[in-house]
Amino acid sequence: MKNFKNITYGLILVVLGVIFGLNALGYTNIDIFFDGWWTLIIIIPCLVGLLRGKDVWANLAGISIGSVALLICQDIITFESVRKLIFPAILVYIGLSLIFKDAFGGKTAKRIKELNGKSPSQKGTYATFSSQNLNFAGQDFSGIDLTAAFGSVNCDLGFANIPFDCVINAYATFGGIDIILPQNVNVVVRSSSIFGGVTKKRPFPPIQNAPTVFINATCLFGGVDLK
Repeated sequence: MKNFKNITYGLILVVLGVIFGLNALGYTNIDIFFDGWWTLIIIIPCLVGLLRGKDVWANLAGISIGSVALLICQDIITFESVRKLIFPAILVYIGLSLIFKDAFGGKTAKRIKELNGKSPSQKGTYATFSSQNLNFAGQDFSGIDLTAAFGSVNCDLGFANIPFDCVINAYATFGGIDIILPQNVNVVVRSSSIFGGVTKKRPFPPIQNAPTVFINATCLFGGVDLK
């Protein structure tokens, strides 16, 4: 994957170098600084990330925002029309990300779906315009659903017993979720986010033969902090 990224950016630099060279020699007169050229700074990295299969929904959002900005700069659409469509577009984006969330992510998505299927009666905690504090010290932990809507959830697993792989489904909508994880587990994050995301507050180095905690997050104007 790293080679793919290097090759992609290398080709871009080569093409730019050739264009500048031909322009300097008078063979061409290609103006790469067209109206809205700066939007490529957003579009190209997101396109590369999308081709690499990394953070699919975040990269799709970046490509969409960059493309809309480019169309505005080219006077193809107006800012006023875009302003009216922002809220409907957000709803469509969230809906599609939820519908097709399991279609992307490869092995991680498959494993999360498998683990969720094994725990159909998984516990759930909801914080709506309120806060919830959970502490699993000394308890066996096999997964949980955490939802914060205009509220906050603090889930302390620092001294919990996690014998097997498990999933934490975290939904943060205009709210925040803090998850304190033990030192003896692996952590894998998979998220669909818009104006929010998952933040690792400390390193989580891989541990051989240790159970894995999968963080399956959906963030809308909210965030999930892993500590």
